[in-house]
Amino acid sequence: MSRSRYPSPCPVSMLMEVLSGPWTMYLLWVLSTNGPTRFGALKRRIEGISTKVLTERLRMLEQEEILYRHYEPTVPPQVTYGLTERGQELVVILDQLNDLALRWYTPLLDENSPSEGCVGLASAPTVSPDSTGSPAPTVFR
Repeated sequence: MSRSRYPSPCPVSMLMEVLSGPWTMYLLWVLSTNGPTRFGALKRRIEGISTKVLTERLRMLEQEEILYRHYEPTVPPQVTYGLTERGQELVVILDQLNDLALRWYTPLLDENSPSEGCVGLASAPTVSPDSTGSPAPTVFR
């Protein structure tokens, strides 16, 4: 990680700079829900991402020590990506975003295809309120 790559010396600004890139949060979500994953599988799971952008995002996240790259010198070579300890710290936030997305957007989906395009979701969740009347957090893994 190079401090000079950030436009502002503010830690929040630095983190937002890293996380706000195209596809970054979704890529992290895929890795958090699927565990270590090979490049080709990531490309298939993240529908619409180009090979170039996926490569750029993976390199940047590796540089930031948010994910690791494991290279096996086989024929053909096998490259697997997964979350580092630092990346695992983001899982709590990703889970909270999952809960928020389910509350906000599940009611808008056609009940015949609630999980279409969702990584790690088998179907729309049933969210039951807890004793305070707030929806209970739902995490899909």
